[in-house]
Amino acid sequence: MDGQSERTIQTLEDMLRTCVLDFGGNWDFHLPLIEFSYNNSYHSSIGCAPFEALYGRKCRSPICWTEIGDNQITGPELIQETTDKIAQIQRRLQATRSRQKSYADKRRKPLEFQVGDRVMLKVSPWKGVVRFGKKGKLAPRYVGPFEIIERIGPMAYRLRLPDELSGVHDVFHDRIHNIEDGAADIHRY
Repeated sequence: MDGQSERTIQTLEDMLRTCVLDFGGNWDFHLPLIEFSYNNSYHSSIGCAPFEALYGRKCRSPICWTEIGDNQITGPELIQETTDKIAQIQRRLQATRSRQKSYADKRRKPLEFQVGDRVMLKVSPWKGVVRFGKKGKLAPRYVGPFEIIERIGPMAYRLRLPDELSGVHDVFHDRIHNIEDGAADIHRY
């Protein structure tokens, strides 16, 4: 299973847990509401809700969540209850996202370097491209070490690159790492 699937499952579990705690009952009873809420919530990775990405339009609000034959709530009361539940789920989902982001931000520390430090440069493996004598996944993930010759901004640095890399822009902000980070997977200059 990949990270995206794990993240989706974690989100759905959080939503189910919230529904069961707030509304009671079995989790499977809330599944249609959870599915609707998830598919119509904004996803930053795609810039819209999954429903909107799939169908090219926003979803119309549901009219009936109950099974055919259930006459517990009808008409405007049903619509109001459903709308309230969706709004509550979306508020809880946003609170969960904010909480998880704050946890991640507490553990995340940006790397800072000084002029004169030697760093590794992370390179992305490209399918079918031969880099440093290796192809694809076998190519080294890090090259270097390179000396930092100038700090451009809070997280941007100019590196002294060898002549072989003269076609590569020499300012980096997100691809430099401590030498130890890539020790086992390095193409040395």
